[in-house]
Amino acid sequence: MNTRIFSISPLSFISPSPAEPRVFDNAVAAVDALTELYERNTRFLIDAFGALARGAPVTGRYRAFYPQVRIETTSFGHADSRLSYGHVAAPGIYTTTITRPKLFRHYLKEQLDLLMRNHSVPVIVSESATPIPLHFAFGENAHVEASATSSLADISLRDIFDTPDLTNTDDLIANGEYEALPGEPAPLAPFTAQRIDYSLARLSHYTATNADHFQNFVLFTNYQFYIDEFAAWARKLMADGGEGYTAFVEPGNIITPAGSNKPETDVVVRLPQMPAYHLKKKGHAGITLVNIGVGPSNAKTITDHIAVLRPHAWLMVGHCAGLRNSQRLGDYVLAHAYVREDHVLDDDLPVWVPIPALAEVQQALESAVEEVTGYKGFELKRIMRTGTVATIDNRNWELRDQRGPVKRLSQSRAIALDMESATIAANGFRFRVPYGTLLCVSDRPLHGELKLPGMATAFYRTQVSQHLQIGIRAVQKLAAMPIERLHSRKLRSFYETAFQ
Repeated sequence: MNTRIFSISPLSFISPSPAEPRVFDNAVAAVDALTELYERNTRFLIDAFGALARGAPVTGRYRAFYPQVRIETTSFGHADSRLSYGHVAAPGIYTTTITRPKLFRHYLKEQLDLLMRNHSVPVIVSESATPIPLHFAFGENAHVEASATSSLADISLRDIFDTPDLTNTDDLIANGEYEALPGEPAPLAPFTAQRIDYSLARLSHYTATNADHFQNFVLFTNYQFYIDEFAAWARKLMADGGEGYTAFVEPGNIITPAGSNKPETDVVVRLPQMPAYHLKKKGHAGITLVNIGVGPSNAKTITDHIAVLRPHAWLMVGHCAGLRNSQRLGDYVLAHAYVREDHVLDDDLPVWVPIPALAEVQQALESAVEEVTGYKGFELKRIMRTGTVATIDNRNWELRDQRGPVKRLSQSRAIALDMESATIAANGFRFRVPYGTLLCVSDRPLHGELKLPGMATAFYRTQVSQHLQIGIRAVQKLAAMPIERLHSRKLRSFYETAFQ
């Protein structure tokens, strides 16, 4: 019998020396302390794994903990209520676990600074009681099992390291369903550290780019044509100096810096399920474009994960079926309401919850259409309609008994139908990320104009470039707004976390 059997007491933990809680009245110093603690604890796990892989004996379970930040306030005094975040609603103790503090440095500094100023209290940095899974200690591109040598072939990693635990990795806080136990601190942020780490790993898998490349303004599309146009525009922009953008990043983390006409590395990468392209700007103020493909499941998946990066806005720019006889191919649809027949969010956000249009986003999109097309005022109605967009989970809905879906679409006053927009908007509402939708009519199935190959090719060739430039212009307008205006109180519920 060649298999080695290890019997390790569940109590024989090997951990870094305990870190004493530290009190800070300066946000920068607090984030530095969080970074120091996180780096120490993840390095401990990585070093332990490396030693075992090189043949060191197993002497116990290796465990290190996420850092956490905590505040305590005893006053009901009102903070600046014009802000939608940066304050807590009632006296109490509030905590959140922290991961990847270098990635979230600017975000953490802003959130902690607002809390300290609004409540005149310090923040406390300490170790939490939540173990860091080994896989997440290595970061988003790790392949931990594949890294193990034959020295670990007969050992289950679960026996000696903490691994991701999905039993406590959920969206209860974001969904407004979390209930703290008596004496338990209230949550300070919408996502826990392990939930964030899970999404960072998923983002890398689905988009083939690292999380630190994602920008705060995100465009989603459902056609590769938009990606091709965006990439060509971004490469030319880089060759011409960037105009304020610093780099263009493609799947595989292939980087073309401003001032260059080719990438730093020329690597052929097999495109992932939902490839992402990033036009970077200082402070993550650039543009990310993701091809989410077709369907509400993809739309939910990618927004579930991008949400942990706390972007400032995301917009859908894709194609749709026009439902009105007065519409023409190439017309634009600005969604001001949504019919949700996609069903993928029913368990997280009931269909009776309205998904409102956000004035700041609507105005940016309409203004962008005016500037790019040259139509203004009443003339804009020639090419754009504002109305209800329906999202469905059945791509071949036209083949069903039309008395059902068509009647519902008519009763809802829908003017367009697609498979992603309502899902993206609903998840924006759910995660407090400002959202919007501008679609382009590419077929009219109820009126005999189906999307056929020859017609589609001509349509894409003439319309995609203009539509993409409208989306880019819209996010540039949103980026120019004060962040406190964009992150308004409209998306906040009765009991909100202090972090944006």
